[in-house]
Amino acid sequence: MEQKKQKEERRMGLERLPSSLLIEEVLLKLEIEALCSVSCVNKAMSFSVSQALPLLSSINLSAFSPDAQILNSMVGGCRGLHSLTLNCLHLDNLSLGVILGPHLQELNLLSCSLLSYQVFTSIGEACPNLRVLVLELVDQCSTEAFKTNLDQMLNGCLCLESFSLKIRGRDVGANAFQSIDFFLPSALKSMKLQSVLEQDVIRLMDKIRVGADRNSLQTAHVSIPVSPLSSVFTLQRLSLVLDAISDELIMAISGNLPTLVELDLEDRPVKQPLPNHDLTNTGLQYLASFHHLMGLSLIRSRHNQQVSFKRVNDMGMFLLSEVCKGLESVRLCGFSKVSDAGYASILHSCLKLKKFEARNAFFLSDLAFLDVTEFQCSLVEVKLLSCSLITSETVKQLTRSRVLEVLDLCGCRSIADSCLGSISSLRSLSMLNLAGADITDYGLSVLAQGIPSITRLCLRHCERVTDEGISFLLHGGGTIRKTLSVLDLGHMPRISDKAIFTIAMAGTEITELCLRHCSVTDVSLDCLAMRKTFRDECKLLRRLDLLNCTGLSVNSLRFLKRPSFPGLHWLGIGGTPLASKGYPALSKIHNQRPWLTICLEGCEMGCYDGWQFHRAGYPQ
Repeated sequence: MEQKKQKEERRMGLERLPSSLLIEEVLLKLEIEALCSVSCVNKAMSFSVSQALPLLSSINLSAFSPDAQILNSMVGGCRGLHSLTLNCLHLDNLSLGVILGPHLQELNLLSCSLLSYQVFTSIGEACPNLRVLVLELVDQCSTEAFKTNLDQMLNGCLCLESFSLKIRGRDVGANAFQSIDFFLPSALKSMKLQSVLEQDVIRLMDKIRVGADRNSLQTAHVSIPVSPLSSVFTLQRLSLVLDAISDELIMAISGNLPTLVELDLEDRPVKQPLPNHDLTNTGLQYLASFHHLMGLSLIRSRHNQQVSFKRVNDMGMFLLSEVCKGLESVRLCGFSKVSDAGYASILHSCLKLKKFEARNAFFLSDLAFLDVTEFQCSLVEVKLLSCSLITSETVKQLTRSRVLEVLDLCGCRSIADSCLGSISSLRSLSMLNLAGADITDYGLSVLAQGIPSITRLCLRHCERVTDEGISFLLHGGGTIRKTLSVLDLGHMPRISDKAIFTIAMAGTEITELCLRHCSVTDVSLDCLAMRKTFRDECKLLRRLDLLNCTGLSVNSLRFLKRPSFPGLHWLGIGGTPLASKGYPALSKIHNQRPWLTICLEGCEMGCYDGWQFHRAGYPQ
């Protein structure tokens, strides 16, 4: 009763403020969702919010999927808006008409499952001052429409400095673009493309070279790749997802884009590349042409194929470490022939190294990190994914770097309790991934007593952790219980309703919770739905993953109706009785809560890499 009285007094205090002061000092400092909540208090506050919205310079709506009506009511009148980020899962081309205009300088359109390639032309015509553009579209198998509309957009956005275009589809092959044959604004400094063909990228590099060498942008047989505003193309950041990474590709990029400071290449070959069409030690030598390179990422994704960079060994890493000593960020995946000596050469030679990632490194062991205190670099982020030879000894060495903020050990199954004491001493650590580690409840009790301000913790597949371990974690005397906002407990067979009750009561800062493949029942959903009632200081749960929680019944759908789970943006219920038997009720819940995305497809949290597979006509 006392808390309700205090809330009412605060609300009345806000309403007594002069309108201009309320807008400038209070409303304009709130996030967009908080603004919408405030507008529901009464007519006076709704009016003040309507006056504040057009004054916003930046709006981020990526956390949920608005429909056309919600988008129009929130953003339609914001003509002073410079930056806009949208989750477009429920938006079509017509919906975007209300938000496009010359006022926009940054536009991020994510999860565009309903947008056609015509959106390119719409953006080019309406947004001539655009400087940053991010688009995620679905492959529509219309090459000519893609080329025509994309070319019109790029010709209309001559100020574009950063361009990211991801074409998603069901095939992992890189054939969405078919060919790169379009205009590139001369102001462009950063470009990301997914997915493209290696040979098309090589042809694009040749066009850039022709433009620079001849000081002319017109050739007899190719289109103009670079704006007539300049004959020199000074791209600084290039990120590509391709069908193959080869020596020829590296040579073409390094020979024609010497100003690059970041190079990010990922390939997804459907089979092991032929010996004369793959990346080798020689290809890594070509990187010497990049005199300003600070970030390098070379990834070979395995997917369903056992492929790797089989023609790069330790000598290749020695060469890389010698020609790229200025690297600050290194990401390597699929180098199956590289051992400790190769990785250690990078760690010792790149004196400015801040971020290091190795994935599927079969021969990377503790020896590479021996005497880590002798490294002159100060590692801030370390990710060692699926490195089976890495043990707790490496972690103990790494924790000697007191500036470490991110530690990702996903799939390192030899990580045990013995290193958690060292981790608990890292004050700057904000993200910790122990997925698949051999830790126990005791290890979590040690971590719970430490000083790290961890906001994101992943314990997925930590099969020895029980409900008691979660209780230790959230009832300990350390910092983590006050800072933890994202918790992943997926695939943990010893987690039950008891652990969820602990989270509901003690995890006051948790806003994202993954429970996929856990043995939880309706009791857990009831606890989470009522957590705000139990403890008013609890933050609202924004995302909840219940994939394959088969202990849930259709009756638990009642907990998803208002007023339960206020503020929930995303719910994953694929593989549960809620999805297989509760479709009519889900449709009603979706209509009642248009801000809520209900995923039935098994996507990871937020559907960031699975939205293109959602079935039409289902509640989303």
